[in-house]
Amino acid sequence: MLDLFLKSLLAYLLGSVMGAMLAGRFRGVDIRLQGSGNAGGTNALRTQGWRFAALVVVVDVGKGALAVGLLPGLALPGVVPVLPQDWVAAACAMAVVAGHVWPVYHQFRGGKGAATVIGALLVLQPLLILPLLGIWLVAVMVWGMVGLGTILAAVVLPLVAWLWLPAPSAALMAFLITMTLFIPYTHRSNIRRMLEGTENRVRRLWLLRPRDRSPP
Repeated sequence: MLDLFLKSLLAYLLGSVMGAMLAGRFRGVDIRLQGSGNAGGTNALRTQGWRFAALVVVVDVGKGALAVGLLPGLALPGVVPVLPQDWVAAACAMAVVAGHVWPVYHQFRGGKGAATVIGALLVLQPLLILPLLGIWLVAVMVWGMVGLGTILAAVVLPLVAWLWLPAPSAALMAFLITMTLFIPYTHRSNIRRMLEGTENRVRRLWLLRPRDRSPP
């Protein structure tokens, strides 16, 4: 179990490397003090523009892929692996997402984890990326809310995996079910704003918004 603990710890520390904070150092800003206060790609795009946001997303997706692709098979001196590698990969995926949400380097104030989940899935099961993005895009087109699209995609992803994949592993399903519970939790502020009717909408992607029927 020492192998599992050490690799999960390394994944958490890697997850604590925040794309928003790295990009912010180049620009001299802390986006946690701007917009929604979230250190993620959506707030980065709204407050700093697409170039800044692109760097944030690349780092946050990349660390998820790196943690799952590199750490499970890493040979640690004097440590004998006990669990199957797919379970270690699932644990590293959970740990890197937790590091993104509660980064030890930044007072445990991070992002909401969606981009890092995508990075982890790129290695765990890339066949899920297309339906995941499809569900997200349809939800944003219908309701115009990025947070709602992210929540819906996370909630239905275990069902999609069960129907879409020929034989999803127990380790993969454990990760997906955990994210089904975790992503709505990290988006609880979005849920509150949705209930209050104050959630921001992305009008460029909100293609099915009600038409303005007010008289000219």
